[in-house]
Amino acid sequence: MADRIVVTALGILSALGQGLPDHAQALQNNIHGLDHPQFLKTIHAPEFIMGEVKKSNDELATALHLPVGDNGYTRTTLLALTAMQQLLDQIETSLLQKETFAFINANTVGGMCSVEDMYFDFISEKKEGYFVKYIDTLDCAESTENVVRYFGLKPHVATISTACSSSANALILGARMIKHGLVERAICGGCDAMSRFTVNGFLSLKNVDKFPCKPFDQNRNGLNLGEGAGYLLLEKESDAKARGATILAYFSGYANSNDAYHPTAPSPDGEGAFRTMKQALDAAHLQANEISYINAHGTATANNDAAEGKAIQRLFGNTVPFSSTKPFTGHTLAAAGSIEAVFSILAMQQQIIFPNLNFETQMEELEISPVTCLQTNIPIHHVISNSFGFGGNNVSLIFSKG
Repeated sequence: MADRIVVTALGILSALGQGLPDHAQALQNNIHGLDHPQFLKTIHAPEFIMGEVKKSNDELATALHLPVGDNGYTRTTLLALTAMQQLLDQIETSLLQKETFAFINANTVGGMCSVEDMYFDFISEKKEGYFVKYIDTLDCAESTENVVRYFGLKPHVATISTACSSSANALILGARMIKHGLVERAICGGCDAMSRFTVNGFLSLKNVDKFPCKPFDQNRNGLNLGEGAGYLLLEKESDAKARGATILAYFSGYANSNDAYHPTAPSPDGEGAFRTMKQALDAAHLQANEISYINAHGTATANNDAAEGKAIQRLFGNTVPFSSTKPFTGHTLAAAGSIEAVFSILAMQQQIIFPNLNFETQMEELEISPVTCLQTNIPIHHVISNSFGFGGNNVSLIFSKG
């Protein structure tokens, strides 16, 4: 049998806190991280709640032993460094110096969160030198390069930007590189910080809720934005066992596809989501009835929830429990896939199914509804985690119990 891909270390940061204990406690006690933003400078702060990480840039920098203030790092990078530090604290970093490995990072808006704060100084020709060193941070790869530089790593590097499925695709690329013998290990995930650019863009689509979002609810009214970072260490099962590592989960299947239907809306019949989940099942050599839980993409937007719900109903009927965890964290964009992959692994480790917060009313077009209360002592062997992005970018990941 082919050597399986396993997950052996995790790092996570979101509005729920930092690290697995913070997230487990919040998820198990129905404690969400949504609130009016404190650090994002937007006129919409009093109107909308968001999943903002509860640390300022200076607090993040101090914890990373960086100078506060003008240190050349954007909030995007600071979030990435914080989550990455957690992961690296769980392994011997010499492991990454001896063998070939990859760092596959995902991002959508780069350092826009910092550059937009400097815009008016720039156009008035004030502090021009201060601004110039941040120009390159607009590139999505800015956080990738800074993570590598900060930790003194020399990996194969790639940055993926496929909207909200970005970090899920990063995990796929890392697994494929390992399977094809290009690298021994891969650290994969993503990061995104909120920016006015992001907030205003989603507001223009009229799909942001001023109140806590309600995925898969008949009266859903849009998403809540969030920020954060999540990273997973992938390697072959034989290599993990050889170094005595604890196997947290098997990365047993994955697939991606594209609707090619609309720039921002999924195919209404859910064909893209259905195809991706089915292909992931085939890759994992599993039947639909073997899945224990679906961590749905579930953005609480009208089109997405209808399409994903139809796909779940078509493939699984009403036999597999599902929920969206975005009411806890907000939609963390490029980081969503990896953060929710961590949640999927946490569900298996603790044999629990997280509730779909705020659900009240059955959707008219569906016969199924999400889990609304925390379910404990549930035998969970295989979890599907969905991430669907703009441009029809669909990804389904399957994690199996270690």
